[in-house]
Amino acid sequence: MGGASQRLRKHQEDEAGSMAETEALPKLREDFRRQNKSVFILGVSGETGRVLLKEILEQSLFSKVTVIGRRKLTFDEEAYKNVNQEVVDFEKLDDYASAFQGHDVGFCCLGTTKAKAGAEGFVRVDRDYVLKSAELAKAGGCKHFNLLSSKGADKSSSFFYLQVKGEVEGRVEELKFDRYSIFRPGVLLCDRQESRPTEWLVRKFFGSLPASWASGHSVPVATVCRAMLNNAVRPSDKQKEVLDNTAIHSLGKAKGS
Repeated sequence: MGGASQRLRKHQEDEAGSMAETEALPKLREDFRRQNKSVFILGVSGETGRVLLKEILEQSLFSKVTVIGRRKLTFDEEAYKNVNQEVVDFEKLDDYASAFQGHDVGFCCLGTTKAKAGAEGFVRVDRDYVLKSAELAKAGGCKHFNLLSSKGADKSSSFFYLQVKGEVEGRVEELKFDRYSIFRPGVLLCDRQESRPTEWLVRKFFGSLPASWASGHSVPVATVCRAMLNNAVRPSDKQKEVLDNTAIHSLGKAKGS
């Protein structure tokens, strides 16, 4: 009974916290907009980056929005007309340092898989490209760097994927951004444009589970993106913050108006 009571109390506290966040968001967003901040996003060709860009434009949080990627993307909607695009060669990022200059906030959603890119390709994208981008962003004046990582990220993990994720988290921290936010979601639930059969099966599996259990190990991409933005507009005196899957669910549920 004690355990059940504690779980109920925690659930009630989480609900109260989510309600408070929702009530505070409109003012936080308005205060944030007045600061006329600029933002860059890495990884917009991927599902999370694509949804994040859409949320950023819908909320009109930034005075300037820049997408940094290896190829120019085509946007048909009118809302995207003022999005700046910087095309870079990730193998020669030093030659494109100017793309990372003058941004107040940065979101890094870069990532691939070992199955898709091989072990070396995975390390190159998820560690080397991320770290070099962070270095250039720091040198270019970025104050708040947001990194999309993974649940279980740990440089001492016996799992290669989590080991690499943990390593890059630590190395980006060494750059000493004014504010560094790490997001560690579980399995991302989305309708990915590219085909990854294994991930599709995993999403179907989690979709069939009880909501309470699935929410501890998975999270919709849209919830992650809302959590990233809701967190960004909240003032914080922490140099580093880590948001796990539970925190992402809670913060991402607070939509505001």
